[in-house]
Amino acid sequence: MSALMPDNLGEYDMLVRRLEALLFVSQQPVSEKELAAALGVSPAAVSRGLARLKALCDEGRGVTLLNLAGGWQMATAPDLETTVAEYQGMAAAQRVRLSKAAFETLAVVAYNQPVTRGEMEEIRTVRCDRVIDTLVKHGLVRVAGRKKSTGNPLLYRTTDRFLEIFGLASIASLPTLEELQETFVKEPARNDWETPDE
Repeated sequence: MSALMPDNLGEYDMLVRRLEALLFVSQQPVSEKELAAALGVSPAAVSRGLARLKALCDEGRGVTLLNLAGGWQMATAPDLETTVAEYQGMAAAQRVRLSKAAFETLAVVAYNQPVTRGEMEEIRTVRCDRVIDTLVKHGLVRVAGRKKSTGNPLLYRTTDRFLEIFGLASIASLPTLEELQETFVKEPARNDWETPDE
């Protein structure tokens, strides 16, 4: 053991430190199964270790532990976003900017997936081909096969990147339509994400 490492660390504490190190360097969410394989421990041990690491992060550290897209990822504590953005010389954290049309189409895919372009256009009552290309380019939507019907049209689904950007653990975490209606009644919709060319 290194002279710089406390010699009174137990096996469990060492596991928590190893989990923290792996998640710190990962640029995308890592599943418990992947972490268990990488560390040579059981998924149950990883689960306990992650619970401890999350508790430590929640005690007021500069980072937090998020459960996103079926995995775990470390991120800046939400209250320090401005500090980090200023340090990086940005006005705000970088994000994907979507037009109103793209945002609406993304919502149609998220709530109806897998869905064809024709089904999206039927719901939105406008053509969606250009908008779908934009969503695919941004990595928010992917082709998920073909529908077994006339013409075998492509089916689309949201991606893990979609889950990451919207802070969701899974599609099941999407708010219900009732919850969305309550949100928009309390807080009028803003279009500051809208771009004119979509």
